[in-house]
Amino acid sequence: MKYLFLHQNFPAQFLHLLRHLAGQNAHELLFITEAQRNQIAGVRKVVRAVPYANAAPHWHPMARDLELALLRADSVARTAQNLKALGFTPDIIIGHQGWGEMLHVNDVWPDAPLLGYHEFYYNLHGYDVGFDPEFPPALDMAARIRAKNAVNLLALSNPGLGQTPTAFQHGTYPAWARDKIHVLQEGVNLDVCKPNPDLRRRVVTLGGYKVKPSEKLITYVVRDLEPYRGFHVFMRSLPRILDARPDARVILVGGDGVSYGAKPTKGTWREHMQDELRGKLDMTRVHFAGRVQYETYVKLLQRSDAHVYLTYPFVASWSLREAMSAGCALVVSDTAPVREFVRDGVSGRLTPFLQPDAIADRVLEMLEDTKTAARLRAGARAWAEANLDMGVYIANYEKLIARTVER
Repeated sequence: MKYLFLHQNFPAQFLHLLRHLAGQNAHELLFITEAQRNQIAGVRKVVRAVPYANAAPHWHPMARDLELALLRADSVARTAQNLKALGFTPDIIIGHQGWGEMLHVNDVWPDAPLLGYHEFYYNLHGYDVGFDPEFPPALDMAARIRAKNAVNLLALSNPGLGQTPTAFQHGTYPAWARDKIHVLQEGVNLDVCKPNPDLRRRVVTLGGYKVKPSEKLITYVVRDLEPYRGFHVFMRSLPRILDARPDARVILVGGDGVSYGAKPTKGTWREHMQDELRGKLDMTRVHFAGRVQYETYVKLLQRSDAHVYLTYPFVASWSLREAMSAGCALVVSDTAPVREFVRDGVSGRLTPFLQPDAIADRVLEMLEDTKTAARLRAGARAWAEANLDMGVYIANYEKLIARTVER
């Protein structure tokens, strides 16, 4: 088959599918994307123009996402026209619907089946907006949410089928749209992300910091240290944890940017929380590792004595899946996207997102009750083996691709 993939950041959510298809040596795989260094053998990257420099300076602030999406859509369409002129016609087009790349591509190939990745539909109530009382919605939030869904709505009006990785994300979309979006649970490489208890028996260096066998390691991993992923609440739980356990060490992985939500009024969220907690934390035992290599990240999960994952009612991070696969002793937020993965007392401990003391209690429970921690580790790994098997994920993906083409 001839596949065309679309996403501004290669390979995005399609990494495992691309590796599988490339390994079959039976397909032509093209990927239209923006320039960057990532490569996969057997996949041809087609770098498109980045037209943002030509964007009008007089945008309405609420139209920014739509303007950028249409610029991407135009750039993809021009690139697709060039591919068509060279004789390429895809048997299927697969891409992310949220960034706009999929919007115009059917104008170039009207008969090509579309399979779009639908990540999240923004809602005013019951999800991330207004969830955290520390950050109340702005007065114009309703208007901003309506505008933010413009790309979603255009994508839903396109032909083809859609996919989304969780029932929670599927439920964010309007009822009238759900029939065309299929839940396709993503997989994890269970042979890479797997328990390795040997790491607790020797000194290991993780993110530049040495951890001794006698120390208890608490881990926290996100793309960026920000409130959407509970960074502020986790930091407020640390004084109690560190006071109770002089043998505890904390390693936080994540950048200083903002992936979701608002930026702080000044500086970074890390600096903001360090200022708030100045004098209350033993900073010789709290380490900010920034972003780390994948191998280091996996070892961090494997060595962890208690892994904390928190999120607003929003898209669950890949790190939650991988932490379960690695057999972490999980302390996680009692929010809807997390409850789809973790069952309290079976594969981890659920705790209220907004209560630092409750988070501290759960972490201390993991550190002090080793039998319970061991049972929950085994439960997390068992759930991953039953639900996140990469082979099952790829097989289901191929079935959805076949269904899209047949339709």
